[in-house]
Amino acid sequence: MAAEGRWIATEVPFDRAERARRFEHTIAVRDDATLLVVVDDLTVVGQLFIEVAPYGVADLGMCIVVDYRGRGVGSALMETAIGWAREHGAHKVALQVWPHNEAGIALYRKFGFEEEGHLQRHYRRKNGELWGAVIMGLAL
Repeated sequence: MAAEGRWIATEVPFDRAERARRFEHTIAVRDDATLLVVVDDLTVVGQLFIEVAPYGVADLGMCIVVDYRGRGVGSALMETAIGWAREHGAHKVALQVWPHNEAGIALYRKFGFEEEGHLQRHYRRKNGELWGAVIMGLAL
């Protein structure tokens, strides 16, 4: 998913083993964070990480393999994540999305997220470009 370089913040190369260790550790020691995955034929085709900050906002990030987009994977992940956030005492779910990710923005709006602001030239990409982000939130 990171190899596309267009839709998620993680860019290749990255240390997969270290990333897996961090996720495993976070999930093992915290009850206010979880990783949701969608698997097809033993292959992860979508994932969503969500964690509730001490001030009650659940931040999430997700990605879906290109061949599985538009097939309900994102909707299933979002529905589960929003329910999880409610069950874990969050009063809001927040996320950031690239402004050019029209499909992602449409998915989030479908679930009631609203644009709350924009970060201008905030993220430095490996190629040196500075990308902005749309900040979106859903009050629970």
